[in-house]
Amino acid sequence: MKVIFLDPDAHPFLREQLRADGHTVDVHSTCDRATALRLLPDYDGLMIRSRFDIDREMLDAGGDRLKFVARWGVGTDHIDLAYARERGIIVFNSPEGSKHTVAEHAVGMLLMLLNHLGRADRQVRAGEWVRRGNVGTELQYLTVGLVGYGNMGQMTARRLQGFGCRVITHDKFRTAYGDAYAEAVSLEQLQREADVVSLHMFLEGNRYYANADWFAAFAKPVYLINTARGLLVNTADLVDAMEAGRVLGAGLDVNEYEEQSFVKLEPDALPEPYQYLRRSDRTVLTPHIAGWSHEAEEGHARTLYKKITEAFTGV
Repeated sequence: MKVIFLDPDAHPFLREQLRADGHTVDVHSTCDRATALRLLPDYDGLMIRSRFDIDREMLDAGGDRLKFVARWGVGTDHIDLAYARERGIIVFNSPEGSKHTVAEHAVGMLLMLLNHLGRADRQVRAGEWVRRGNVGTELQYLTVGLVGYGNMGQMTARRLQGFGCRVITHDKFRTAYGDAYAEAVSLEQLQREADVVSLHMFLEGNRYYANADWFAAFAKPVYLINTARGLLVNTADLVDAMEAGRVLGAGLDVNEYEEQSFVKLEPDALPEPYQYLRRSDRTVLTPHIAGWSHEAEEGHARTLYKKITEAFTGV
C-alpha cells in the first residue's frame, strides 16, 4: 500500500513500522489543501490529525483507490463519516492511545478546582498568604458523574476509585456499561445526584450538549470538567450558570472558540463569555493538551498501526 501523511506531529513509530512491512509512506505535512487534493489519487491510505476537513471533496479526490483514513487522535467531527461509509472508506481513530493521559488531566483539573490550587499559586506569587479563603473540599465525599463511558470515561473512573468518591455514569450510546468503577444511571439521576460532572463524549450529534436547560436540571451546584470537545458546552450558558451559582467552577481543556486545528486562539478578540472565564478565579483553563503526553503520542501510533494492519493484512 501507499500511505500519505498530512500531519507533522505523528510519532515515527507508525511510518517506520508501515515501511518495515513493505508499504510506501510519503510525508507531505506542510502542503496546502490544493496540493493534498492533487496528490491523493496516488494513495491507498491517508493519515491526518486535524489540519484539513476530510469532506466529500477530499474523499472523492482519492478516487477508487483510497481505502482508509487514519485519524491520529480521537475526534472525527471534521471527517464526513457517512460519506466515507458510502464510499467504502474505513475511518480509523486512536482514542486508546490517549485514554490514560486524558483521565489524569481530568482528575488533575478537578483537584485544582476543589483545592483552589491555581488561585492559591497566583496569590502566593503575588505576595499574598490567603489560607482560610482557600480551604478545599475533599473529593471522597462527592459524587462524580461521567457523561460518556468509552475509553476516556472508563479510565477516569479508574483513577477516581482511589479517592473513595462515588462515581456514576451516563452514556446514551451504550447499554449494560456499568462496571466495578462506575454505576450506570439515567441522565436524570446523574443530574439529581452529581456534585461533579465530567464530559467524555464525541461532538457528533452533541453540539451544545451542555446548555442552559442542561445546567438548570442539576439538583445541586456542580463542578464541570471538559476534556472532550469545546463545542459540547455553550460558553455563554456556562457563564450564566456560574454567575447564578449553579456551577461552582469549571476545568476546561477545550473551548468552543478554538480553531479546528486546535493550534490557535486569539483570546483578546474573543467574546465576553470567554473573557469571563479568563478573569474568573473559579476556572482552570488549558490549551487542549489533555490528550498529549510523551507516552500518548507513541500510543496513538501503535493503536493506528494495529488497526490498519489488522484490517489490511496481506494487502
